[in-house]
Amino acid sequence: MDQGPTQDKFEQLKSKLKETWSRLSNDDIALANGKKDQFFAKLKEVYGLSLEDAQKRFDELEKACGCMPEKAV
Repeated sequence: MDQGPTQDKFEQLKSKLKETWSRLSNDDIALANGKKDQFFAKLKEVYGLSLEDAQKRFDELEKACGCMPEKAV
């Protein structure tokens, strides 16, 4: 199960997400912390992004802010 980024890292990411997708509510942004499928569905609904594009842009934002979760070994 995807736990998402840690809370501190999520706060950093949340700012980037809100900056990038300003039409999303705070509740919509909160979905990115562990409920990514629902978050991507919201991006499709509000911005018309495909699932693939939403995931790609999300991953780019995570990487850009240094918020990528650590990978299990």
